[in-house]
Amino acid sequence: MPLRQRLENLPVGQKLLAALLVLLATVLLVANLTFISAAYWISHESTAPQALQTLGQLASKPDLIAQALDSAHNAQALLEEVGSYAPLRAAAVYDSTGNLLAQLQHGEHLPLPEHYREIEAWRLTELRSNHLTKLPHGDGPPGHLLLVASSELPMAFYTGTLTASLGILVFSALLWFVVARQIKRLITQPIHRLEELSRQVTREENYALRAAPGNNDEIGNLAEAFNTMLSRIEAREQELKRARDEAQAAYDQAQTLAEETRHTNRKLELEVQVRSKIEKKLTGFQKYLNSIIDSMPSALIALDEQLYVTQWNQEASALSGTQLDEALNQPIYLAFEPLKPFLPQLKDTIENHRVAKIERVTWGQGEEARHYALTFYPLMGGAGRGVVIRIDDVTQRLSLEDMMVQSEKMLSVGGLAAGMAHEINNPLGAILHNVQNIRRRLSSDLPKNLEQAQEAGIELEAINRYLQAREVPKLLDGIQQAGARAAKIVTHMLSFSRRSNRQMSPCDLSALIDQAIDIASNDFDLTIGFDFKGHAVTRQFDPQLGPVPGIPNELEQVLLNLLKNAAQAIHQRSDKSEPGRITLRTKLNPPWAQIQVEDNGVGMPEHVRKRIFEPFFTTKEVGQGTGLGLSVSYFIITNNHKGQMEVHSTQGQGTCFTLRLPLAGNLMTAHESTKVEL
Repeated sequence: MPLRQRLENLPVGQKLLAALLVLLATVLLVANLTFISAAYWISHESTAPQALQTLGQLASKPDLIAQALDSAHNAQALLEEVGSYAPLRAAAVYDSTGNLLAQLQHGEHLPLPEHYREIEAWRLTELRSNHLTKLPHGDGPPGHLLLVASSELPMAFYTGTLTASLGILVFSALLWFVVARQIKRLITQPIHRLEELSRQVTREENYALRAAPGNNDEIGNLAEAFNTMLSRIEAREQELKRARDEAQAAYDQAQTLAEETRHTNRKLELEVQVRSKIEKKLTGFQKYLNSIIDSMPSALIALDEQLYVTQWNQEASALSGTQLDEALNQPIYLAFEPLKPFLPQLKDTIENHRVAKIERVTWGQGEEARHYALTFYPLMGGAGRGVVIRIDDVTQRLSLEDMMVQSEKMLSVGGLAAGMAHEINNPLGAILHNVQNIRRRLSSDLPKNLEQAQEAGIELEAINRYLQAREVPKLLDGIQQAGARAAKIVTHMLSFSRRSNRQMSPCDLSALIDQAIDIASNDFDLTIGFDFKGHAVTRQFDPQLGPVPGIPNELEQVLLNLLKNAAQAIHQRSDKSEPGRITLRTKLNPPWAQIQVEDNGVGMPEHVRKRIFEPFFTTKEVGQGTGLGLSVSYFIITNNHKGQMEVHSTQGQGTCFTLRLPLAGNLMTAHESTKVEL
């Protein structure tokens, strides 16, 4: 058992005696230590320095040191005279030059400085008291005497101190014995008697016992309080006996009531279990309904009769930017500000119980405008009247509808162009045929022409000279070239306007690019108002690239759209010093065949580049573009040909469109995918 625990378990009297013993021992120890320390300090700080100074003064007398500095023997003799003083620890004599001439040691050897100039440094590290005295030497430089005091006290001091301590110890023991007897009589014995009485009361349960009265101190007060406690416990015991009898009677009555209560509690427990199951089902059903509402693609908002929000799904949070906890119990015009203009319709729906629909509402989300359809349903039930708002995003549906209308227009225009091309072919054929006939009938190689000229009295050679002088043959050449050019344009238009049967076939990309350039150059000359031929068109075709599976008409349509956009971008430049440049490249990049259309036009900013393939997105003025050219081109490349289409652009420097088409090794896969699309 630890010492601390043993001390804590001692009786109160022994604790007091132990505390007194420790106090006396501590006082004795502290007194002795203080006495010894004081004596040592007095000896070290006062007695020893004074004695050393006295010895120094005695040794400095001329009659004692007259011969001391002459030799080491005389110096040693001087030190022997001085060394008879008991507190002296060591002494040394230094001659006129500062060298150590003789030294005296008492006890263990103490290192002393070998030269006078080392004394100051030695003093910094020496803790003993020391004294330095000059020794005159006639007219020459003086010598020096160094005296070092001992740090030890005399044996008589220790003997006297020990004797005094023993006397104090004996006196303290007698005092402790006398105090211990008084503590036992006044404290320990009354506590023992009170303890024995408490044990007897506990053992016999006899609360009529009383403690004998004591002195008017704390122990006497404790005995009196103990007697009072016994009196009260005795009275309480009697009351408990009476209460026990009454409680037994009440217990018998409670047994009957408890049995009845047990049956009632069982019924209540069954009712609580049924109610808990119903509440769990209702909670699960509510969570299920909330999950259904949150999973709907439409925004659903429920309002009470005062148009405060009572229901708000996740789509409503995404559309409005207001979270559920912020929207609940808020007016709808604060939770969803864009609905503020429709407050009259909402109130009308609640009051007249009829559905209201708004087919199209346009709201901006950042830089993008979205279209929505609003439907207001009246809400009736036990909780009161209200209204439910459903908001559907119809942007894509409206875009598809506009695209279908535009596609029908384009199909009609395509059919009209094909019909016009057929109609133009007939007069073009007649023009070319008649030009050929004019050339034949002016030729002097045909006998029929010579015969008719002779009958008319005209020289055919003279007519030809006249026609040459008037450059009529050149005019006929121009007519024939223009007609041939027009016929070629009509042929390309007919080929381009034919509906594709979506059948993959090997395509020569170089030939398709050249044909698209011919169509684009004539189209721009006639419709746009700037000369496509004025731009430098550079062809960089990879000779290793062979036929690529594709749909010729659709690929030609894509190339034509890209060439139009390139020429228009060049035309929009403000700096006309640099000529327009369009570069068309083909490259074999397995597993792709790559086509690039690059221009040095105005380029486009990043936010425009990200939306360039969206349907109906255009940066042109109203009436100049539909926003379908690049979106249709993207659909043709990615969906119909299973390829890739991307754009890189730097504003003010130009744009580069890159098309990637699967090579012949992927022809079967692409063909089967096209059939699935069809």
